[in-house]
Amino acid sequence: MVSPSSVSTRVDLALLGIRGEPPVSRGAGAGPSADGHVVVDGLGAAIPRNPLSPYVFDGDRIVLDGSDTGLSVEAVARPRFYDLHTADGVAYEKIARLHGRDVLATTVVQTCVRYAPDQRCRFCTIEESLRSGATVAVKKPADLAEVARAAVDLDGVRQMVMTTGTSNGRDRGATHLARCVRAVRDAVPDLPIQVQCEPPADLATIRELRDAGADAIGIHVESLDDDVRRRWMPGKASVPLSEYRAAWAEAVRVFGRNQVSTYLIVGLGEDPEELVAGAGDLIDMGVYPFVVPYRPHPGSLAVEVDGVGPPDAAVYEKVARGVADRLQVAGMAGSDQRAGCAACGACSVLPAVGG
Repeated sequence: MVSPSSVSTRVDLALLGIRGEPPVSRGAGAGPSADGHVVVDGLGAAIPRNPLSPYVFDGDRIVLDGSDTGLSVEAVARPRFYDLHTADGVAYEKIARLHGRDVLATTVVQTCVRYAPDQRCRFCTIEESLRSGATVAVKKPADLAEVARAAVDLDGVRQMVMTTGTSNGRDRGATHLARCVRAVRDAVPDLPIQVQCEPPADLATIRELRDAGADAIGIHVESLDDDVRRRWMPGKASVPLSEYRAAWAEAVRVFGRNQVSTYLIVGLGEDPEELVAGAGDLIDMGVYPFVVPYRPHPGSLAVEVDGVGPPDAAVYEKVARGVADRLQVAGMAGSDQRAGCAACGACSVLPAVGG
């Protein structure tokens, strides 16, 4: 655990971001985006890039008002696999990206059935990276295997995350995820893999993902408050929380305790105390609640239409500490997950406060 002053600065960075562009950065897409990837005090950090931030990354330090913040900062080097292309001429960088210092991440289907304006998650920009030409719509399993092999051999990647936009099928996109996992597992047998999807209508699909070779799974709800869900993610809110709970329970049975996670976003309007209590219920189930702040992504409805800013720093830190306390009592840590967002931890301050 790092010092209280360092934690407060990390919270500020997570919310206010930095000016400057580290060598590894990304724009719009699924999950936290428009960020730069650095190592702060030995922990990975995916920090929003914000031209209005008072914090400046100068390549070696993060400074505030011209003064060194005292944080130990190391930029993540641009990976060598970014310079390669498939036989069809597709840049590896468009197939999978480096996240943090050693995580390979990909969205295997870059479109989502819920992306219509009246269904879309208001914080999400999954299809904007596709529109900009930064990625391809559907990743071929063979291409992902090729990129994963190169990322491990050239850049020391230690784990992989595969997420997907939601499809119309009962599997909600999990079937293609399983194909991709099998291909990567065949090419790089020892690379830990986390998959991420909505709760499939047929819970047997969770076993299929595990049998394909996935080591961990993220089933992301973002909020446990139905009013918040209907307001922020009207499409996903059509899947009742009871289905999420059933999927989490089955996932814990199949993958094991603390190999299942879910995002909880601070700043959507959920009562902070209720959020911490809900996170405690998840922990009791064996599910790791990956608590992150809402980030205003350019191109999202929350920014372009609603004008919503980041949450209050004190609120986010209080929630993160409350959840970390419960994780410690339960003996759960993100670093004990075999792969995934919690195992990386770069988008949250939880690792800095003992989670």
